Amino acid sequence: MKEVISTTAAPGAIGPYSQAIKVGNMLYCSGQIPVDPATGTVPEGIKAQTAQSLANVKAILAAAGASIENVVKTTVFLADMSLFGEMNEVYAQNFAEPFPARSAVAVRELPKQVLVEIEVIAILG
Repeated sequence: MKEVISTTAAPGAIGPYSQAIKVGNMLYCSGQIPVDPATGTVPEGIKAQTAQSLANVKAILAAAGASIENVVKTTVFLADMSLFGEMNEVYAQNFAEPFPARSAVAVRELPKQVLVEIEVIAILG
């Protein structure tokens, strides 16, 4: 049985998708772009955008009763691979060993012309 996870502490879904879906003890979070849910603004620069995307991920995890420590897989979408190093600095500050599995890819374009989008899969409980 699928359960929708939703919180106003992260940007709301603006299309036919959910912020996250819980199935059993698994949580599948939609990609989070760096929109501040309180103001609707996007911070400048890849470091600030990575931090905001991860803050949005953490808010959704919290709504499901989880934390960043529950994450087992991440996917990072970048507007350009030249941003990887700076993104990785902020990313590394948010995760501890054992680090989740990760994919990082450059894409042609992201919504709102942001520089990064991050999605996660977590185990609950």
